[in-house]
Amino acid sequence: MAGGFRPWWLAEALAREPADGRSPPLSGDTRADLAIVGGGFTGLWTAILAKQARPELDVVLVEADICGAGASGRNGGCVLTWTTKFMTLCRLYGEAEAVRLARASEQAILDIEAFIDAHGIECDWRRDGTLYTATSNAQLGASDAVMGELGRRGISTWTRLPDDEVRRRAGSRAHLEGWFSPLAATVQPALLARGLRRVALGLGVRIHEHTSMHGLGRGTPMTIATSGGTITADRVVLALNAWMAGLFAELRRSIAIVSSDMVITEPAPAALKATGLDGGISVLDSRTFVHYYRSTPDGRLMLGKGGNTFAYGGRMHPVFDAPSPYRLPLAATVVRFMPGLAPTRIAASWNGPSDRSVTGLPFFGALAGRPNVWYGFGYSGNGVGPTRMGGQLLADLALGRDTAWTRSPLARGPRGQFPPEPIRYLGSLLVRDAIRRTEADADAGRVPRRWDAALARFAAAAGKADKA
Repeated sequence: MAGGFRPWWLAEALAREPADGRSPPLSGDTRADLAIVGGGFTGLWTAILAKQARPELDVVLVEADICGAGASGRNGGCVLTWTTKFMTLCRLYGEAEAVRLARASEQAILDIEAFIDAHGIECDWRRDGTLYTATSNAQLGASDAVMGELGRRGISTWTRLPDDEVRRRAGSRAHLEGWFSPLAATVQPALLARGLRRVALGLGVRIHEHTSMHGLGRGTPMTIATSGGTITADRVVLALNAWMAGLFAELRRSIAIVSSDMVITEPAPAALKATGLDGGISVLDSRTFVHYYRSTPDGRLMLGKGGNTFAYGGRMHPVFDAPSPYRLPLAATVVRFMPGLAPTRIAASWNGPSDRSVTGLPFFGALAGRPNVWYGFGYSGNGVGPTRMGGQLLADLALGRDTAWTRSPLARGPRGQFPPEPIRYLGSLLVRDAIRRTEADADAGRVPRRWDAALARFAAAAGKADKA
C-alpha cells in the first residue's frame, strides 16, 4: 500500500502510537541469518516464533509501507477457524491431516489470546464466538453437511441454535437459522498487528518500514535488493500475501486478487444493545461471498462483504487503497440487517486486496531454484487466525525443523491454478455477476436462472463457498 489513505482500523491504531514510534527505513547494506519481507501477520508471527525458538538468530524484517498497512490492518477482525472447511481439508489432504488442521486452527485462537495476554497487547480482543447463518431460503441447510461430518468424528464445537436464539444473538430478524461456536473471536486487527511489531522489536527483530523489495538474488546466501540498500541472508521468508502473484511468475496464477469491502458506523451503543447484538460475536451468512459483521467495544457496527473488485494479471488496483466504491450498498445492507441503525451515520469505508486461492486455503513452499526462500499466502479472506499457523510453519521451515507443519501438504505449494489472463479476469467477473444475480433472486424468493445457478455452483466447487 502506498501509505496515503489509511483505513479505519489503521488510522485508529496509529493515533495511539507516539509520533516517533515508526521503524526507520533500511539505509545501506546489512547481513542477517533470516530475512523476512512483509510486515503483516504472517511476517510478524514468523519473526516472533523464530526468535522465540532461537533467541540468538539475527532476524531482519522489511515492509514497503508500515507494519499492518496491508490486509492485516484492514480486514474485518473476525478471528475464525478452519472447522467449517473440514470437508475441503479432507478432500485435499486426507482425514487425519484434516482433523489435525481443524484442531490446530482452534488452538491458534487460544494461542493468540494467550500471547496477547502475556505481552499486554491492547487490541480489543473478545472471544465471544461466531454465528454462521442463513439469510434466505436458498441458504438453509448450507452448513448441515460439514457440521454432520465434524460431529461424527467427535471434533465439533458447533451447536445448532433455536431460530429465535439465532436472531437474538445476531441482533437481526434477517437470519433464518444458524450454528454457533464459542471458539472464535473479534479483534481490532491493526492494533494487533502493531502490537506484534512491538513484541518483535522487543525480542530483537530488526524492523525497517518504508523499505520495499526490488529484487531477489539466487544462491546461498541470498541478496535482497531494497529501496534503501541490500540484505544478505542465509534464509528468506516472503510474506507478501496478494503482492506475491505480481512478483513471481511461477505463482502468478495461484491466486485471484479480489477486494473485501467494509463500512463502520458512528458509535450507537444504545441502538446496538436494543438489537440484542452484544459483546464480540461475529456473524456470517451463507452466501458465496459472505456478509460478515460484528460490533466494536465503543458501540459501532462493522459490516463487510467480499467478492467485489477483481484485479487483472495480479496487479494491484488503485481502488484497493481507497474508500470503498461499495459504500452505499454496504450501508443499505447495514439497515437491512438492523433497521434500528438507520439514523446512524457511516463513519468510514475501506477495502483491500484478498488473495483468493483455488482451494480457499493458504499454501506454503520454497521458490523454484531457491531452496532457502520460502513463502506463504492465499488465506482467501480468513487470515487473522490462520496466519498464526502460517507463521509457525514458515518459522519451522526457516529453522530447518522436522515437524508436523513442515511435513504437512500445506507446505507443498499451491493446489491448482487459475486460467491465464484474460480468461481469469473475465471469468472472475462472469462468475461474480452470476453469483450476485443468483443471490438477489434468492433474497427476493425467485428461482435463479439456470445459467447463473450453474456458474454459482462452479464457484462453490472451486472452494469459494467455504466460510470466509
